[in-house]
Amino acid sequence: MAEQVLFATAVFSLVLLAFNDKVVVPVWLQSVGRMHPLLLHFPLVLLLLALGLEIFRFKPANRTNDFYQGFLNGLWLAGALSAGITVIMGLFLSREEGYSGSALQWHKWSGAGVFFLSALLYWSRNRSWYTAGVAQTSAVFGAGLLVVSGHLGATVTHGDNFVWEPIAKLSKPEPVPLEQAVVFDHVIQPIFEQKCVSCHNAEKLKGGLMLTNAESVRKGGKTGRLFVAGKPETSLLLQRIHLPEEEKKHMPPKGKAQLTDNEIALLSLWVKGKADFKQKVVDLPPSDTLRRIAAALFKPAEDVEVYAFDAADEETVQQLSNNYRTILPLAKDSPALAVYFFNQNQYAPEKLKELKDIRQQVVSLSLNKMPVRDADLATVGQFENLRKLDINFTNITGAGLKALAGLKHLTELALSGTRITYSDLPELLRSLPSLKTVALWETQVKPADIQQLQKAYSHITFIGGFRGDEAAPIKLNPPLVKNSSVIFNQPLTVQLGHPVKGVQIRYTTDGTEPDSINSPLFTGNTLLTESADINAKAYKEGWYGSNAATFHFYKTTYKPDSVNLLLPLNRVHQADGAKTFFDGKLGVLNANSPAWANNWAGVRNNDLSFVSEFKTPVTVKSVALRTMVESETGIFPPTVIEIWGGPSREQMKLITTYKPAQPQKVYPPEMNAYEATFKPQTLSYLKIVAKPVEQLPEWHNNKGKRGLLLVDEVFIN
Repeated sequence: MAEQVLFATAVFSLVLLAFNDKVVVPVWLQSVGRMHPLLLHFPLVLLLLALGLEIFRFKPANRTNDFYQGFLNGLWLAGALSAGITVIMGLFLSREEGYSGSALQWHKWSGAGVFFLSALLYWSRNRSWYTAGVAQTSAVFGAGLLVVSGHLGATVTHGDNFVWEPIAKLSKPEPVPLEQAVVFDHVIQPIFEQKCVSCHNAEKLKGGLMLTNAESVRKGGKTGRLFVAGKPETSLLLQRIHLPEEEKKHMPPKGKAQLTDNEIALLSLWVKGKADFKQKVVDLPPSDTLRRIAAALFKPAEDVEVYAFDAADEETVQQLSNNYRTILPLAKDSPALAVYFFNQNQYAPEKLKELKDIRQQVVSLSLNKMPVRDADLATVGQFENLRKLDINFTNITGAGLKALAGLKHLTELALSGTRITYSDLPELLRSLPSLKTVALWETQVKPADIQQLQKAYSHITFIGGFRGDEAAPIKLNPPLVKNSSVIFNQPLTVQLGHPVKGVQIRYTTDGTEPDSINSPLFTGNTLLTESADINAKAYKEGWYGSNAATFHFYKTTYKPDSVNLLLPLNRVHQADGAKTFFDGKLGVLNANSPAWANNWAGVRNNDLSFVSEFKTPVTVKSVALRTMVESETGIFPPTVIEIWGGPSREQMKLITTYKPAQPQKVYPPEMNAYEATFKPQTLSYLKIVAKPVEQLPEWHNNKGKRGLLLVDEVFIN
C-alpha cells in the first residue's frame, strides 16, 4: 500500500510541477502547505540515514543480513514517501504571496530532484544492473543534492548567506569613521539587515516588501509605504514594531530576534527627521538625539559627557517605553536617558508624570507637536538634569515658561511654533544660566526682536526662520488639500492650505511644475467642473520653496442603483465586494489609514467583471477605473478595459475598448485613473470588464506569471 501511495505521490508531484503557475490553492490546503517547514526534517534524516547505509549494503556481511536489508528497505520507502509529501506541501506553500526569486526555483527543483531520485533508487535497487558502484555513486550524489536543497531552503527562509554569515562576520571590515558615516547606510540599514532582511529580500518577498537597499525601503510593500517622512506615529514601520509581540502583524515575528530599545528609537528618530537617505551623522546638530545615539556606534562611550547620577532601573525604563513614548540611553553605558513622545492622540499630562521615577536620568525630552499646555511645564521643571527640551508647536505660552526656571543644566530650548512673545523671554533667559541655543521661528518674536536678544545675550544662539547658520533657510513642507473628499458630482471649489503662516501657494493644472513667478497664485477661488490634476508648491520669503505636491480630483456624475460581480475577486483583496467601486473611498500607497487594505478590490486569475444597473436610464460618455500600479511587485494596469451597455442585461453591446500603456521597467508606485471615452450612450445597464496581465514581461522578476489588478473606485460620467 505504501508503494502505491509513493507512486501516486510521484504522479501528483509531476502534475503540480508541470502546471505550478496555474495552480490555485484553496484556503483549507494553505495550512497543509505551511506544514512544509515543520515536516521537512523528517525525510532529511531518513534519507541521509538510508543513503549512508546504502553505501555499505553490498558488503558480504550486510548482503546476507536479513535485518539490515529489511531495515534499509523500510528506510528507503519511508524516506521517499515522506519526501514526496514534503515536496507537495512545498509546492502548495510556494503559491502563496511573498515567495519568489531564483533561490525558490532552485530549491523547488532540487527538492523535487531529491524525491524523484529517492523514489527511483527505491524502485531500482533490486534490479540486476544495480551494483555496488551504482549504489555508492547514487548515495553520494543524493546526499550532495540533499545538502544543496537544504541550503537553498535556508536561503528562502532565513535570507541569503544564512549558513556562512557567522564566518563572514569574522572578516567584517572595520567600521567607517564617524565623520564618514551616513545615517541610513551605516545606522538604519544595519538594523534592517540584522532583524528584517531574512524575510524581506528578493528571494522571500514577504508582503511584497524588500529591505535590502534604500530604493526598496522607499518603495514599501503591498500594504503601502513603510513610513511617512516626519510622522513616526502614522508610519506602518513603527506601528508594526510597537504591536504586542503576540499580534500576528507584529514585526519582527514572534520567535525572531526582536528590536532593541535603541534600535526602535533610531528608527523613530530617523522617520521623524524626514527619513533622509543621504544625510551624514555629523550633519545633524551636535545636540540632536539621533546623532547622539548614532555616534555611540562609532566612538567609545568615554567621549560622551560623564554624568554624576546613577543609571535608572532597566525594568522601569522598559515598562515606561510603549507605542507612544520611547525611552533610550544617549550612549552605550551612559546613565543619561532621552524621552521622545510621538503620538498626539495618546498624549495626556499623566504620561509626563509617569516618568517621575526616572526624572533624574532624563537629560533630553521631546514633546514636539504634542498638545502640551502651560500646566504641564510644572512637571517638566522637575527634570533636574534636563539638557535639551523640545516643545516646538505646542500650546504653551510665556506664563508657563516660568516653571522651567529651576533647570540649571538646560542648554537647548526649542520654542518654535508656540504662542510666546518677546516680553516673555528676558526673565526666562536670566533664569537659565547654561542655555546656549533657543529656537524661535514661527512665533510672535519678530526678526528685529531676535537681533536685540542676540546682542543682549551673546552667549546664546537664537534661531528664527533658519537652522544652524543664516545661509541655510528651512525648506517648506508641500501644501495640503483640505477638501473632505476629492471625488465630486457638483462643481467643486478646491481647498489647499499650509501649516506655516504667510505662505503663498502657486499651482498649475497642465502637468507642469509651478514656479514662484509665472504660475497662478492660489486664492481659494479655483472651481472644478471636470476631473483634474493640480500641482502645487508653497513659497515664502526667507524659506526654500517646497517640493511639488500633486492632487487628483475626480468627477463622477452617476452612481448605479445596484452592482453585481460576475467573477470572484482575489482572496486577499476582497475589499467591500461590488460596493467597493462606488463607495467614495480611495485606496492609498501608504498605510496611514487602518482601513487601507479594505479599499482595493483585486483580481489575478480571472477578469474583473461587474454589471451596474440604473433604474432611471442615464446618458454616459466616459468610464474611468482608478488603479494602483506597482510594477516591481507585479501590480500592473489592466491590459484591456471593455465597456458594455444597453437597455437590459440581455441587450448589452460592446461600446468601446481601451488599452492602457503597460510599464516597461520598474517605476515608483503610483495610482492612475484610466478613462475610456466614447460617443454618449443612453443605457440602463453598464458592464465593465478589466483584464489583468496574463504574463508579466521578460524584464520582471516573476516573468511569465499573471499580474495583479487592483481597483478602488470607478467614475461614470
